[in-house]
Amino acid sequence: MMKAVQYRTVGSAPEAVEVPVPEPGPGQVLLKVTAAGLCHSDLAVMSWPAEQFPYPLPLTLGHEGVGTVAALGSGVTEVAEGDEVAVYGPWGCGRCRICAEGRENYCPHAAGLGIMPPGLGSPGALAEYMLVDSPRHLVPLNGLDPVQAAPLTDAGLTPYHAIRTSLPKLVPGSTAVVIGVGGLGHLAVQLLRALTSARVVALDVSKEKLELARSVGAHETLLSNGEAAARVRELTGGTGAEVVLDFVGAEATLAVAAASVAVAGDVTVVGIGGGTLAIGFGGGVPFGVSASAPYWGSRVELIDVVGLAREGLVSSHVETFSIVEAPLAYERLHAGEINGRAVVLPHG
Repeated sequence: MMKAVQYRTVGSAPEAVEVPVPEPGPGQVLLKVTAAGLCHSDLAVMSWPAEQFPYPLPLTLGHEGVGTVAALGSGVTEVAEGDEVAVYGPWGCGRCRICAEGRENYCPHAAGLGIMPPGLGSPGALAEYMLVDSPRHLVPLNGLDPVQAAPLTDAGLTPYHAIRTSLPKLVPGSTAVVIGVGGLGHLAVQLLRALTSARVVALDVSKEKLELARSVGAHETLLSNGEAAARVRELTGGTGAEVVLDFVGAEATLAVAAASVAVAGDVTVVGIGGGTLAIGFGGGVPFGVSASAPYWGSRVELIDVVGLAREGLVSSHVETFSIVEAPLAYERLHAGEINGRAVVLPHG
C-alpha cells in the first residue's frame, strides 16, 4: 500500500488515503515520486459541479511530477531503474502528425481515445508511486534538484510555450507585461529575462508577490488595479506593451490586458479565471492584436525548460509539504497564501 492524495467525491476536500501500489503493464513505467507540484487548475477541477465533472472518481491529483524509475513494464528499454526523470503531462495518442512533432498538448485524438493527463483524469503524482503510460513522457533531470524540477513540468513549461510563440515581437526596446506573479508568473518573469531583452513589467494585487517578481528579475512592478493600464502606457511612451501574458484570466485582468497591449501586439491568456476578451473591430483591443489561449507545451519545450534550470537561468520559488499536509497546502493555495509554488514530497 501507499499514500496518495485523492479527490474522492464532488464537493469534498482532497484527502490523504492509502491505496495499492500500481504495477506497470506492457510499455509502462512505475515511478517512485520524489516531488509533485500543486496547481490552481487542481482547485478549478475540484470546483466543478457533478453534472460537469468529466473524470472518474476517486482521482489521485497532481499533474506536476518528478520521480525515480522504480520498475519497468515489459518492452521498456528507453529508461532504466534508478533514472531520475520529470513527467511530461499532456499525453497524446503518440501516432498523429502533431504528436510526431512532440506537440502532444495539442493532440486532436486524445480526448476521443480516453487519454487523460496524470492528475487530470489519470492517476497523478500526489502519491508515493505513479504510473507513466510511456517512456516518451519522461525527461531526464541530469542532476537537477527534484524539488526545483517538479514545477517546471507545468508552471515552467506553460509560460515557456507562451513566450516562445511571441518571441518575434520581444525585440530590444519592447515591453512584456506579466499579469499575476504566482506559480506560473514568477517563472514567466525569469523566462522573459533569459530568452529576451524586453523590459518586463509585472502586475499583481499582492505586494508580497510583487516583491517576488522584483527578486526574480522584473524591471517594473505595478499593483494590478484600475490605474495599471495607464501606468503601462506611461512606461511605454503611450504605445503599450508588445506582449501581455495574463496568468489570471479573469474579467478584470483581461480588461487590463486589453488596455495595455500595443497595436499589433499579443495578448496570451494562460489563467483560467473565466474571463473573456473581445476581439474584432470595436472589440476593445487595438488593431492587429492577436489573442491566444495556449495549453501546456511540447515535449521538446520541457527539455528546454529543464535545461534552462540546470544552467541556473530559472529557478522555482517553492514551499514544501509532506503528503499528509497536501490538503492543507491546497487550502493555503486557495486562500492565496502560497508565494511561488507548493511542492509535496511524498516520501519526505
